[in-house]
Amino acid sequence: MATIIDGKKIALEIRDELKEKVSWLKSLNIKVPGLVTIVVGDNPASQSYVASKSKACNEIGMLSKIEKLPAETTEEHLLELIDHYNSNDDYHGILVQLPLPKHINEDKVIERILPEKDVDGFHPINVGRLVIGKDTFYPCTPNGILELIKRYKIETSGKHVVVVGRSNIVGKPVANMLLQKKEGANAIVTVCHSASKDLTRFTKDADILIAAIGKPNFITSDMVKDGVAVIDVGINRVEDSSSAKGYKIVGDVDFESVSKKASFISPVPGGVGPMTIAMLLQNTFLAYIKITKQKLT
Repeated sequence: MATIIDGKKIALEIRDELKEKVSWLKSLNIKVPGLVTIVVGDNPASQSYVASKSKACNEIGMLSKIEKLPAETTEEHLLELIDHYNSNDDYHGILVQLPLPKHINEDKVIERILPEKDVDGFHPINVGRLVIGKDTFYPCTPNGILELIKRYKIETSGKHVVVVGRSNIVGKPVANMLLQKKEGANAIVTVCHSASKDLTRFTKDADILIAAIGKPNFITSDMVKDGVAVIDVGINRVEDSSSAKGYKIVGDVDFESVSKKASFISPVPGGVGPMTIAMLLQNTFLAYIKITKQKLT
């Protein structure tokens, strides 16, 4: 049976590490890192996720603020609010919760955030720096994936990593991060997507398989080889009459069958999910260090 990659445990370790650093800043009466999250509209999933981010910030001692705007907020007003926080020294990270209402151009919003405060890692400048291997903010979910691989000592150098999915949020950035010529990367990377005629041909050759396609239980045991390390990024609701909610959360990987062949596997929930907020906190702390030039000694 595979070693279960415990994202909850690793995320808690990262949060504890950050809490210690923030406590040290407070002991010196130094300004602490600050994160502002802007949410437009009343999407329940967005509201819940934003609340989780704010709670995590507060737990480790960071300054946190949520700006809740009505769904009819104009694009101009949102851009003005971003400008306000771009020039606000109390907040080192700015995050605009996506998706936005259809009348607001997401590209304009992302590009309005100063690259040095873009803790989501979505600004084109930060994306470009990621691709060419420069220091930057890595998108939180891909960064969490690499952190799990690193902390579980899964070898990547020279290994064949197959990424199933090519989204701008997970697939493309994680592929580019693993391509870089550095420790914890240096992999041979294949990106598969909906145009792949014979997906199994690629997945069965993977030493490390990253599934990020949004299809429940899509990757089955006959699609992987023995000893593969599997990172499941999927979060899917499927009907479950035995649950009080009427549904359960599953990943893109058929955990029961694949775990019998894999060497490592991340569960859903409890795998990659908890890492996303942990890496957001880490990015906010890094933004603080870069902006304030504060040295932790």
